[in-house]
Amino acid sequence: MRALAAVAGGVLLLWLALLALLWRARTDELTARTALRLLPDVVRLVRRLAADGSLPRGVRVRLWLLLGYLLLPIDLVPDVIPVIGYADDVVVVAWTLRSVARRAGSDALARHWPGEPEGLALVSRLAGLPPAGPPPG
Repeated sequence: MRALAAVAGGVLLLWLALLALLWRARTDELTARTALRLLPDVVRLVRRLAADGSLPRGVRVRLWLLLGYLLLPIDLVPDVIPVIGYADDVVVVAWTLRSVARRAGSDALARHWPGEPEGLALVSRLAGLPPAGPPPG
C-alpha cells in the first residue's frame, strides 16, 4: 500500500512540475479565447501528421495515441475542474508535439498546419520549438 501511495505521490509531483513549466512558458497572447480558437487547428494538425505516411511509424503511433487520449472521457485530471482540468491535455499535447518535431522536424508541423501563421507560432512556442517557417502553398 505504501508503494502505491509513493507512486501516486510521484506522479502527482511530476504532473505539478509539468504544469509549473507550462505556466512559466506561457505567453501573454495565450488567453482562454486564443486557446479555444487554436483547439480545432491543433486537432487537425495532429490528425494530418498521424496520417502522413512519409513520417516514421513511431511518430504516427504517438500521434494516434494522443488522439485516443484526447477522445477518451477519462483524463489524469477531470475536465470538469475549471482551468486545471484541461491543463493536463495541454501538457500531453505539448509533450507529444515536441517529441514529434524532434523526430519528424518542425517543417512537418508547418507543412500540415491548417490555421493562421500566428497560431503555428504560438503552438511552436508552447511545444518549446524554434519558430516554424510559413506553410508552403
